[in-house]
Amino acid sequence: MTAPDFEADALALLDSLYRTALRLTHRPADAEDLVQETYLKAFRAASQFTPGTNLRAWLFTILHNTARNRARDLSRDHVTIDSDAVDDVDERAAGRAVAAETPETILLRETLAPDLQAAIDALPPAFREAVWLRDVEEFSYAEIAAMLQVPVGTVMSRISRGRRLLFNRLHQVRPAHV
Repeated sequence: MTAPDFEADALALLDSLYRTALRLTHRPADAEDLVQETYLKAFRAASQFTPGTNLRAWLFTILHNTARNRARDLSRDHVTIDSDAVDDVDERAAGRAVAAETPETILLRETLAPDLQAAIDALPPAFREAVWLRDVEEFSYAEIAAMLQVPVGTVMSRISRGRRLLFNRLHQVRPAHV
């Protein structure tokens, strides 16, 4: 695979990577940073990619590893909070309109029913990742296991439990009609 082919094929997956990054970070700016860092790492390591293998899975593995490393690094940061300053900012922000949403956020919100979106967002992170990668991004169990660096059985368990939690939450929100 030539460098231009690799780049074109990799960039064709931008929307899919962004959707998953947004699910991992819950903030558009953080998702954009995560995707940008993923592509930077991928392009730097393009020579390590084996042509004929699954580029999409390779990029998602980089995305998940990068997200995991960022979360680990953030957990090490010590933050001092001035509660008075937070209260002041909160009071000032209460009167302002919410910041404009990105087109991607609007598209995602309109694509997923509000109840389903809220139910997915409420899942514990491990279940949310596994369910999203399987049911939305349509990766195989083996690909998800490789991305998340867990056994296939763990992936299957997380998807099963995540789907059950989704079903229960959606059933509570919208009871079945009799």
